[in-house]
Amino acid sequence: MGFIDNVEQQTLGMRQAILAHPFVTGVGDGTLPVEKFKYYVLQDYAYLIDYSRALALASAMAPRLDDMSWFAGLLDETLNVEMALHRSYCEEFGISAAELEATVAAPSNLAYTSFLLKTAHQGSFGELVASLLPCQWGYWEIGNNLMRHSLPQNTPLYAQWIEMYTSQEFADLAEHLRAMADRIGQEAGPSELAAMTQAYETSIRLEYGFWDMAYGMEGWRV
Repeated sequence: MGFIDNVEQQTLGMRQAILAHPFVTGVGDGTLPVEKFKYYVLQDYAYLIDYSRALALASAMAPRLDDMSWFAGLLDETLNVEMALHRSYCEEFGISAAELEATVAAPSNLAYTSFLLKTAHQGSFGELVASLLPCQWGYWEIGNNLMRHSLPQNTPLYAQWIEMYTSQEFADLAEHLRAMADRIGQEAGPSELAAMTQAYETSIRLEYGFWDMAYGMEGWRV
């Protein structure tokens, strides 16, 4: 059994919990209150800033030139295409550019990005790839699961979000990172494999926490 088959089997319950989370199912059937989704897109923008830093570090850490090039391309796509689309998408919700830029990362958001950056600075390349995968592959998994049902007709912006994460372009990126993690896992020794598995599991837990944060519109206590 390869790294991906093994780690996905070990985390099946966690991944199913994400698919069943009320934020995710509420997007799928159009019942999620719009203020919760607006909170999510603001926090997601803040997340993408530090996520981009992790991608830059992944490119620098990559032992292979093809992996270095791929992460550099993903960084460019995230910074110069995805974030521009994110700003445009936010405008449709009435979120101004100033409001977007002023967003302060919530505790669960900060915990997630801090873990990614800590892994980039203190872990191996394999650990970093494993820690990034639950976000990239997880969004495709969510979109694909929701697309099996009819798109929400009363909330076109939710339908647009689902379509974005089930596009062929996004699917190709997610599949590439998944295959990269599997390749590194196949070549890893026991201690490296254990560290990659732990990094993946931690990111899965933080992914769930991110959806929980958005649903509860988490804020700082003081």
